[in-house]
Amino acid sequence: AVWLSPHLAEPVTALAWGVFIGGVVQLLFQIPFLIKIGQLPKPRWGWKDSGVQKILKLMIPAMFGVSVAQINLLLDTLLASFLVTGSISWLYYSDRLVEFPLGVFGIALSTVILPSLSKKHASASKSEFSHTIDWALRWVFIIATPATIGLAWLAEPLLVTLFQYGEFTPQDAHKASLSLMAYSLGLLPFIFIKVLAPGYFARQDTKTPVKIGIIAMVTNMILNIILMIHYAHVGLALATSLSAILNAGLLYLGLRKLKVYQPDTGWGKFIIKLLLPNSGLLLLLFWLTPDSAAWINGTVWQRSGMLFGLIAGAMAVYFTLLTIVGINIKSLLKPNKVIT
Repeated sequence: AVWLSPHLAEPVTALAWGVFIGGVVQLLFQIPFLIKIGQLPKPRWGWKDSGVQKILKLMIPAMFGVSVAQINLLLDTLLASFLVTGSISWLYYSDRLVEFPLGVFGIALSTVILPSLSKKHASASKSEFSHTIDWALRWVFIIATPATIGLAWLAEPLLVTLFQYGEFTPQDAHKASLSLMAYSLGLLPFIFIKVLAPGYFARQDTKTPVKIGIIAMVTNMILNIILMIHYAHVGLALATSLSAILNAGLLYLGLRKLKVYQPDTGWGKFIIKLLLPNSGLLLLLFWLTPDSAAWINGTVWQRSGMLFGLIAGAMAVYFTLLTIVGINIKSLLKPNKVIT
């Protein structure tokens, strides 16, 4: 996009072309590896094939079921157009920062567990099916709790460092930081949804996540209208987080009701163990984060250095304390390992 923009009549369209070209490169990158393992698909027209029809029937509602959060964000943007100028941008920038850990970790976990869950459902291994979900949920806590703390505490420093240049003012950074704090409350349930929904899809049940998604969307719209009156764009972000909590909660209760997920032992001990690493991370950020003036008045290199130092220090403290309390990350990379 940087290279292409000077050559276009509308330079901003280079961003769209950049996304498209990046997607093509991502697709092409996988082809040599698929050829190597002999799994390169050979496209052929077969819309009437019973297998294709079955996949389409399952896929369309499944896409909706895992995209409720993104649809809610779109609704937030629509309603933000009725608020003061800048509201859409504030929501957009804050959403981008929440989407990063969601895209990297949430989708990765979802991708890893779905084939495993499908295999275990096909072999009627109920206990292993349940354990795989349990393993993934504990990983969500390990990953999402420090990310939530970091996004909430470093909301303004992140936005100042990444975006406060040109027409993006300190006021814009502050306003966007408020919505980022509200969105960060939903990060944990956002990732939960990515993990819990495959529990239904693996059983070829795509209708239940859709029904729950519709409930969450209606709730989001109601909360949007109520909260935006009092809290403007921050209310829209908060409504999305609250509806995500409802969505994740209903998915969880549904799996429990179906008796396909029974929590493994040790959850209480596990949560208590996580309190120390997260507390240590928060205390470090509390003690070492410079005040707003240092971020606003700093150069791009000063801002980047401070931000990188804080993130690196926080990660070092968090993972060190994880090891101290007995949670060894390397030994937990396989789903058959019990995380306690």
